[in-house]
Amino acid sequence: MANPESSIDRLSALLERFHVRAHLFHAGPLCGVTHFDALPGRSFLHVLRRGEMVVTHRRSDKVKQKIAVKEPSLLFYPRPLAHDFHNAPVDGADFICATLDFQGGNSNPLVRTLPALLVLPLSQVEGLDATLHLLFSETERVRCGERILADRLFEVVLLQMLRWLLDHPQAGGVDMGLITGLADPALARVLTALHERPGHAWSLEAMAHHAGMSRSAFAARFKGLLGQTPADYLADWRLSIAQS
Repeated sequence: MANPESSIDRLSALLERFHVRAHLFHAGPLCGVTHFDALPGRSFLHVLRRGEMVVTHRRSDKVKQKIAVKEPSLLFYPRPLAHDFHNAPVDGADFICATLDFQGGNSNPLVRTLPALLVLPLSQVEGLDATLHLLFSETERVRCGERILADRLFEVVLLQMLRWLLDHPQAGGVDMGLITGLADPALARVLTALHERPGHAWSLEAMAHHAGMSRSAFAARFKGLLGQTPADYLADWRLSIAQS
């Protein structure tokens, strides 16, 4: 179900403050076992275009050690996490893959709140087909500016995935944090205002008024969904901006 606060742009202020750049590094089949290293500040976004595969991870409390992907899907690793793709040598699955560099690395507010791994069937994301069709066509033959355009299209795919996650946080494995706050209509108004005007003299009363709630109800909902007080979140947001 789409969020009723459709008039609020919940992402632009975040992405304007903390840029993300995509870099295409593979297009085509992957056969056998392909290993992807965990490098500091490095994220991965893979698109399984066709076929099936198994993904494995070293022992971790964050993700399952073995995941079977049986339909075209996005696989998004927002933080460094080593992973291996296992594909049949004959029926190798077809991929396009990119690394993502989020400004601020692991301290980026979005990166901190995202799940360690998101596996999302392509069919679930509205409007993704058109972007992927253009992205695939750009990677199938060499043309002037192909790599630059492919990088920008990967960033569009990321944005469309984040839109989906804001509207389906629980389905995406997000239980608490910035994403769940932005998924709440009342808190989304406040968080967007904080992101757009971090230097404003925000008081608890002002934030609660912006949300259309009493101070006590606002403070309780904010802490319950984001895991910290409004004042602490604002302080962290300002610090993140200063550090970037």
